[in-house]
Amino acid sequence: MSSKTYSIAAIPADGIGPEVIAAGITALNALADTLQTFKLEFTNYDWSSDTYKQTGKYIPDGGLDALKKHDAILFGAVGAPDVPDHVSLWGLRLAICQPFQQYANVRPTKIFRGTESPLRRCSTGDLDWVIVRENSEGEYAGQGGRSHRGKPWEIATETAIFSRHGVERIMRFAFETARKRPRKLLTVVTKSNAQRNGMVLWDEVAKDVSLEFPDVTVDKMLVDAMTARMVLKPETLDTIVASNLHADILSDLAAALAGSIGIAPTSNLDPTRENPSMFEPIHGSAFDITGLGVANPVATFWTAAEMLAWLGEEDASKQLLECVEKVCEQGVLTQDLGGKATTQQVTDAVVAEIRKLSTQ
Repeated sequence: MSSKTYSIAAIPADGIGPEVIAAGITALNALADTLQTFKLEFTNYDWSSDTYKQTGKYIPDGGLDALKKHDAILFGAVGAPDVPDHVSLWGLRLAICQPFQQYANVRPTKIFRGTESPLRRCSTGDLDWVIVRENSEGEYAGQGGRSHRGKPWEIATETAIFSRHGVERIMRFAFETARKRPRKLLTVVTKSNAQRNGMVLWDEVAKDVSLEFPDVTVDKMLVDAMTARMVLKPETLDTIVASNLHADILSDLAAALAGSIGIAPTSNLDPTRENPSMFEPIHGSAFDITGLGVANPVATFWTAAEMLAWLGEEDASKQLLECVEKVCEQGVLTQDLGGKATTQQVTDAVVAEIRKLSTQ
């Protein structure tokens, strides 16, 4: 039986990005070699803050055209101490997400076997969540400006954009996601008591789209109250949809509640599949531990599993994540999860578990 070959663009970028992406590629290659049901071809793109400092841009001319030829993108992290964050984010990550219409940012959360939530009373099922983040407009639309710089009357504006088109497509995606999960429960996060235009439209569209999904139970939460609910009543949540800014913050809280931001993945999806989707761990470049060999690769392994599922290799995705959980159960954990293992030791343990799949 011939196996399908997938072309993957790897963009390690900054900080611990190269370390965890290297670990992810090692695990993915081991999985492909062991299962022999698919093949992966990686192309490395050396786009980083160093590239920016040397050339004045993160992505060279024609870079996006090159990316578009791949089936998926595996991204590390962007950000450097000597480059303003808004320059690095808009220069690389958002410069890919926005033109590629990766409007659905999906962030699953769960407590891995062998790890513990800071919420000590939580069982593993209590934080089985999927956060769906609107990823193309909202508070990160990039609309606004500054005037009268340096004067006492200097003004800066940041305009949040909520289009009916943008809200409808993310709501429909969120309802479809909730429908596929056992509980069929969707929580719509809003702040329409204070943001009386864009978020009111958000609420109205959510209500309209809900009529198409009578089998999905819907509730609504103001974002500030949502933070308390996530901590105090995590078992009452399942699928969550929120705006660009709100979901960005809530998903980091979710990762911390699950044990560490070092285990959390992100999928930046173009659900139309006209463009390649991009998969990344959410932990950032973490320059404070760069080069120390202690970065947690689990978020990248989970990210890699999400990428495989999106490509259609769902069995392989489940097997990879199961191998990662087995390693966590064995106590092979990095320091952010209370262990002493290095990045390499965790990677080696995961690869060893993957190799065992050939005998099962």
